[in-house]
Amino acid sequence: MTTEERHRRIGELLRQREHMSVDELMAECGASGATIRRDLDALALRGVLRRVHGGARSLVSRGENPEYGQRALEDHDAKVRIAAGVAALLQDRGHVWLDSGTTATEVARQLRDRDLTVMPMSLQAVNAMTSASPRLRPELLLPGGSLTPGELSFRGPLTESNIRALRFDAAVLTPCAVNLRDGLLAHDLADAAVKRAGLESAARVIAACSEAKWDATAVALVAGLDAVDILVTDKDLGPAERAELARHSVEAVIV
Repeated sequence: MTTEERHRRIGELLRQREHMSVDELMAECGASGATIRRDLDALALRGVLRRVHGGARSLVSRGENPEYGQRALEDHDAKVRIAAGVAALLQDRGHVWLDSGTTATEVARQLRDRDLTVMPMSLQAVNAMTSASPRLRPELLLPGGSLTPGELSFRGPLTESNIRALRFDAAVLTPCAVNLRDGLLAHDLADAAVKRAGLESAARVIAACSEAKWDATAVALVAGLDAVDILVTDKDLGPAERAELARHSVEAVIV
């Protein structure tokens, strides 16, 4: 099991249990105690868990939205495929608005060698796009505003006004939840407002969401499906779901 695989496995286990000991994690991961302790220290720094004597405690309370570090470990392969699908839809020399969140960070990694102008909604995406050669990285426009702890995403009236002052060829939206009745949703009003500003400022809206986001719980409405042009997902859509998307003129791209 690689380090990345162990980290994902530890994250999965602490989604299900409040506490796990080093000995339990050694058995689950087939690794030594020293290796597991290093893993726990690294994951604690990323906000995935809390390090306690003899093991680790989950930071995901019942019904609570998991933090960025935890979500980054989940559905990673699906997010990489979705990100590649999104990148294939973007034309070079275009202007792109890019949402925040772990899926958006994977999209940013796909775009870091592209000839694009991108306005990213988080410093996570900024870091992902600036890790390549300076000659190849996209031109970045930062929106300003306040930064949310942990997520490092931009929020607030300044962020929204700076988004609305520009016009983008495409907006890449990563909703917290999606369903065929309501459309795109977010976990809080501030995030929903930023997402709404992005999609309303773009000529084309690409929504990117893993299967885990379908019919998930979120409280703030961003927009109905009529606002979406293309939906990129790993969900195996049934005939009824495809028909409903077609009714809203949404093109489905399954990766």
